[in-house]
Amino acid sequence: MAAAASAKIEVEGDKTSLGYSSVPSLCLAATLKYGKPDALNHKIGGEWINFSGKTFVERVRHVALGLAALGIKRGDRVALLSENRPEWSITDLAILSLGAINVPIYTTQAIDQIRYILTDSGTRAIFISNLRLYQHARQALERLGFLENLIFFDAHGSEVVERAMSLDALEEEGREQARHTPAAFAEYLNAVQPQDLATIIYTSGTTGEPKGVMLTHDNFISNVLAVTDGLPISSTDVALSVLPLSHIFERTGFYVFCYNGMSVYYTASFDQVGENLREVRPTVMTAVPRLFEKVYHRIVKKGMSEKGWKRKVFLRALAVGQRYAELKDKHQRVPPTLALQQRIASRLVFSKWREGVGGRLRYFVSGGAPLSPALSYSFLAAGIPVLQGYGATETCIVSANRPDSNHVGSVGLPFAGIDLAIAEDGEIMVRGPNVMRGYYGQPEATAAVLKDGWFATGDVGHLDEVGRLYITDRKKDLFKLSNGKYIAPQLIESLLKQSEFVAQVVVVGSGRKQPAALIVPEWEAVKQELSAQREDFPQGRAELSQFPAAIKMVQRDVAALTRELADYERIRRIALLPDEFTIDNGELTPTLKVKRRIIDEKFGELIEALYS
Repeated sequence: MAAAASAKIEVEGDKTSLGYSSVPSLCLAATLKYGKPDALNHKIGGEWINFSGKTFVERVRHVALGLAALGIKRGDRVALLSENRPEWSITDLAILSLGAINVPIYTTQAIDQIRYILTDSGTRAIFISNLRLYQHARQALERLGFLENLIFFDAHGSEVVERAMSLDALEEEGREQARHTPAAFAEYLNAVQPQDLATIIYTSGTTGEPKGVMLTHDNFISNVLAVTDGLPISSTDVALSVLPLSHIFERTGFYVFCYNGMSVYYTASFDQVGENLREVRPTVMTAVPRLFEKVYHRIVKKGMSEKGWKRKVFLRALAVGQRYAELKDKHQRVPPTLALQQRIASRLVFSKWREGVGGRLRYFVSGGAPLSPALSYSFLAAGIPVLQGYGATETCIVSANRPDSNHVGSVGLPFAGIDLAIAEDGEIMVRGPNVMRGYYGQPEATAAVLKDGWFATGDVGHLDEVGRLYITDRKKDLFKLSNGKYIAPQLIESLLKQSEFVAQVVVVGSGRKQPAALIVPEWEAVKQELSAQREDFPQGRAELSQFPAAIKMVQRDVAALTRELADYERIRRIALLPDEFTIDNGELTPTLKVKRRIIDEKFGELIEALYS
């Protein structure tokens, strides 16, 4: 690590000396080293546009120098509000090249939280993707005297909004600065030190105001090198960037991709993931369980819609594949007959799954929430390994399964240099160079979670005999039943999400005899199944959520999926909700975590009725 941090290389032609003491120096040096013609890629008007490695580095330099011309200097905070696109990464590295601090904001962040983040961080400038996002954030941006510059990625926004400028204009200013002072960029870059603050990422805030997590360049550099050492990654790999880059998981992943010379393709929206997978044909990809749940339900829905022998073949392949994968995962003997059936299932059914994700995917890395064993086994059987990993905003990426050691239910071994421990109450503790400096402007909150170099994650889990980590739940999400037994809602919820009828679910029941579930159904799947059983049923969601036949149908699935749980954990009461939980309604965080306190308050009467 120390050797990498002090290494220097000369870049031919531009006389720029790039060091490895900062995130941009690490990424830009690697980008120039590999010289990929398609380093960054995005889709415009139905066509993929490629940025070469050289263009990528030049644009970072010009944006950085343009910011310097605006007066942005070392230690200044600069916000970034945009969906995934090459400009996000270009701007991010430009900000960091000056020793300034990137403050990313989710595009789905509520207005009051945007205002809080900008005010709390004292942001001097903000990059905004387009006019639509500006209109969303406008109320938060008004009357903030300390916010001096507004820069649009799309030129149209700067033409409409007073005192705004375009990224093109900023880069042109940077080009002019580079002509006059060719060595300026190198001077800024080489002044950045590993211990300097790189970013303030505000946590989702499931309770109270969000806290600003301070991460240094060294936090990221150590993590990039550790993940590179732990996972098989090479410059021939192609990545599809789907998750928001404002999230620590995807952002660290991008630095890993960049450092290893991979080609990165950006998905503009979640709705385009399926199409982009088939076009880009990635070999490596980071994702969250919700993506796999949606893909799985879509596959099951299509398979179940088949008639006659085709439906039987699909169901048989699913059962065979899950059993085969489970035996392989647990290192148990696979009977020859089952192995033969798996080969047939792979050729007839699972080959189509592999084609659906591009046909050359080596592995997914999944993080953010538990993935149910059944879904994991299904993808493993299809030859699509899902490596579950673990991390937090405060710790970057802590652990992950490896392709040659993938254990379903676990989030794998920690990466090099990272220590794990389990406290007496089961809380997971993390120590290493990846752990944050603290919470911005909140010394008391920092002291509450950082003790002797150990970070208290708030998650509960255990380690097996070889040090693999298993997550049980969030410490604050565990609740006690009236019989004194504790319930881990996330584990039960991950089981229920296997149902084709379940889109979202929250397990409730603190202080009650038994847990219950509030379920937002996959309404199309519910209607399709009802239409196969009867001719008359309500079409509106509000009426359908109260329809006894619909409730009974979903209840049967829930009972089947929880039958292996302990008696006190089984779900015997459910309520169907007509509308999805959303960020706008305050029920979800920007990272799609459920705000359980809000759910309990909002649906208090309904929960009470379930137990009446």
